[in-house]
Amino acid sequence: MNIYLDNNATTKLSKDTLDKMIPYLTEHFGNASSQHSFGSAAAKGMNASRETISKILGVESKELFFTGSGVEGDNLAIRGVVKAYKNRGKHLITSSIEHPGVKETFADLEKEGFQVTYLPVDTNGLISISDLKNAITDETILISIMYANNEVGTIQPINEIGKIAKEHKIIFHCDAVQAVGKIPVNPKNDNIDILVFTAHKFHGPKGIGAMYIRSGVRIGKTITGGGQEGKLRPGTSNVAGMVGMAHALEQAVSSMNEHIIYESQLRDYFEAELLKSIPEIVFNAQKANRLPGTSSITFKYLEGESILLSLNYKGIAVSSGSACSSTELQPSHVLIAMGIPIEFAHGTIRFSLDFTNTKEEIDYVIITLKEIITRLREISPLWNNNMENKIK
Repeated sequence: MNIYLDNNATTKLSKDTLDKMIPYLTEHFGNASSQHSFGSAAAKGMNASRETISKILGVESKELFFTGSGVEGDNLAIRGVVKAYKNRGKHLITSSIEHPGVKETFADLEKEGFQVTYLPVDTNGLISISDLKNAITDETILISIMYANNEVGTIQPINEIGKIAKEHKIIFHCDAVQAVGKIPVNPKNDNIDILVFTAHKFHGPKGIGAMYIRSGVRIGKTITGGGQEGKLRPGTSNVAGMVGMAHALEQAVSSMNEHIIYESQLRDYFEAELLKSIPEIVFNAQKANRLPGTSSITFKYLEGESILLSLNYKGIAVSSGSACSSTELQPSHVLIAMGIPIEFAHGTIRFSLDFTNTKEEIDYVIITLKEIITRLREISPLWNNNMENKIK
C-alpha cells in the first residue's frame, strides 16, 4: 500500500487539470508574446487564466502577476518593496516562523543594512497583535506575515494584521502558499497589499505561482530583460502552467467547504486514535486555528528521520518539516520558536492530509505508526532512560 501524507509539500496534479494544460503544450504552443496566430492563441489562454484567478480572489486582473513559484513571489515582493520604499525607512517586520523563502530573504536584507524585527510566537505558533503594534516605528515600511504555517498549520490573525498595516500606511505582504485553495482567502477584505501563492499546493502544476499586488503599491524591479508580467517578472510565459493553475483553483474553490469539513474530521480522528495508541506524543499547535489537513506530531525520545524512513519503507510518505529545508539536519526553526525543546523537535513528523486520503489509509497509518514507534523506542537510549527514571 502506498499512502501519500505530504500534501503540504506538494499535491498530485489532477487529471482534469492536466487535460486542460495539454492543448497549450501541443496545439497552442506559441509564445504568448509573439505577434502571430500561434502567439495569439497562447495569449488568449493566458489572459483567460488571469481573469479566472483574479475573479476567484476578488481582485482586478491588472493586479495579478504570474511567477515561477511561491519562493520567487516572496522574493519579488519583499525585495521589490524594499527597493521601492527604502527612502521612507529601513525597518521591516516579520515573524520567527516564516518559510525559508521569506526568512532567508530578510537575513540577506539585514546584511544590506536593514533592521528586521522577528516577532515571537506562542506555543501554538501565533504572533501577538500587541507585539506587532509595539514593533512598529516611523521607519517601518513592510510587514510580512504568512497566512498559514507550512509545518504546524497555524493560521495567523491576518485580518487584524491587515488593519494595523493599513492604519500605519505600511505595506503588508502575506505568504499565502499554504492557504489559497485550502481555506477562504480574500486579500481585499484583509487589507493585504501583496499576496503570494502557488499552484502545486492545490492540485495544480509545479513551476507556476502568482502574486496579487494592490493597485498603487510600488515594486522595484529585481529581474530585468523583458516586458512580461508588467516587467515585474520578465521571461517567456508558462501558458500551460497558467491554464492549469486557473483550472485547479476553480476546482479547489468549488469544493472547498466539503474538503475543509472532511479533512478536519479525518485529521481529528487520526490524532484521537494515535493518542489512544502511542504514549508520550504531542500534537503541535493543536489549540490553534489550523489548516484542516495539517498534523504536526512530536514523538518524544526519538529521531524524526528514523520514523520517516521507517514509514517510507512501509509505503507511507510524510515529512519532517518544510520541503524547502528538508536536506538540513538542524531542528525546525518553527518548532524551536514555539518553545519545543531541541531534543523533542528532532522527533517531530508532519502529516499533511488531503481530501484524496481515506479513513482506510489513516487506519493503516495508525497501526503502522504504533508498530514503528514501539520498535524504535525499544532500542532508544533516551526512551529507556526515561522509563527507568519513571520507575525510580
